[in-house]
Amino acid sequence: MLDKDIEKVLLSQDTIRDIVKRLGQELTRDYHDKFPIVIGLLKGCIPFMSDLIREMDMHIELSFMNISSYFGGIESTGDVKIEMDLGMPVKNRHVLIAEDIVDTGRTIKAVVELLKYRGALSVKVVTLVDKPAGRVTEYQPDYVGQTIPKAFVVGYGLDYEEKYRNLPYVGTLKPSVYMNEE
Repeated sequence: MLDKDIEKVLLSQDTIRDIVKRLGQELTRDYHDKFPIVIGLLKGCIPFMSDLIREMDMHIELSFMNISSYFGGIESTGDVKIEMDLGMPVKNRHVLIAEDIVDTGRTIKAVVELLKYRGALSVKVVTLVDKPAGRVTEYQPDYVGQTIPKAFVVGYGLDYEEKYRNLPYVGTLKPSVYMNEE
């Protein structure tokens, strides 16, 4: 049913599985002795983060933040809002943010700066997909699963109006789905 709204699959289930395994191995190598806090930015991070942490062979602590800048549309509004903050301090801890996509850079840059301000020893970002063509602020994630072209993507946590998050792949949404919403 949902597949009919997808124009093109950019990352298949198999590709995602390979990406997650590779990233998990890199993170295990780089963080094995640091006991990091892995912070997921809700809601899109859930499929990626849950698969990723199972590939990390080390002790971790989990937490979540709910940050928003899209508010239902297909483009960031530029207004970064914390809807749910962390329930733990990050002072003197290594922090790894698990993100579904880095697009404009506004949201992730604001969160990284906030966590550094709160005293984290280090703050790094692991993202499933990076869309540098969408940047409006300079930012480069530390660990990138796959770079994608500038396109509106859904699936594997990524949504359009809270829909399509449950697709097992990442694909571009047909413009006809969101262009007729006046």
